[in-house]
Amino acid sequence: MATLDEYQNGFECIRFERDDLGILQVTLHRDGGSLLWGRDAHLEVSRMLGVVASDPDNRVVIITGTGADFVKFDFDAFGPPVTGGSAHGHSANSWDPIMTAEHNLMTGHLSIPVPVIAAVNGPCPVHADIALLSDIVLATKDTYFADMSHFWSNGTVPGDGIHVLWPALIGPNRARQFLMAGSPIPADEALRLGLIGEIVTETTVLDRAYEHARRIAGFPPMNVRYTRDLLTRQLRKAMHEELDYGLTLQGLAAVARAERSREASATLVG
Repeated sequence: MATLDEYQNGFECIRFERDDLGILQVTLHRDGGSLLWGRDAHLEVSRMLGVVASDPDNRVVIITGTGADFVKFDFDAFGPPVTGGSAHGHSANSWDPIMTAEHNLMTGHLSIPVPVIAAVNGPCPVHADIALLSDIVLATKDTYFADMSHFWSNGTVPGDGIHVLWPALIGPNRARQFLMAGSPIPADEALRLGLIGEIVTETTVLDRAYEHARRIAGFPPMNVRYTRDLLTRQLRKAMHEELDYGLTLQGLAAVARAERSREASATLVG
């Protein structure tokens, strides 16, 4: 088990605050501004979800962002592979820690035993699962959801759990088009598709999240936890069955891409 005192100051890009009702606010940021999604953020958010899940004093969790964006994305923020890779890309050794982090990102969110509310304060062009795995999703009118880190923008396999999440949320045909064609989903369409529950203003999105959280926190704890468990069961089951397979295919494709790059480089040198 973890306590807030133990993890409150243990993250560079995440702030925590909890009120007397046990409502934990998790705020994603980078130096006080919008979170820039890269390797450090990836590892921290993955670790954070497991820590939050293990704290029995959390009654409800609110996840929100800072500034104009819920999360921003930049390929350069990832840099070269950390372990066993090369300038040409990934090896099996360099993919292993990424696979672990991706696994923890999905399973960690779903392992949180209390309701999770996402107060999406702006665009979410990468890892929309951080918001959309939540039980209640609120978004501003400027919010949109996209997948900028995989197939349509980077040529990589969308196998890190979004191949499970998106078909479950918007249906298999619409999800395949979304992941392969890449058109962002704006807030009004997200509401129509059922991805989010409400569109609110930027200045009230967090207040509205707390309205929901306080109401939930007023119910008996066992009722609340068991409801969360029941309503996430199918997603947890699907992730258990399909997540590692998707990550394996994604990794194989990443390694194959690196091999092609090395071969092309060797040909040029020769």
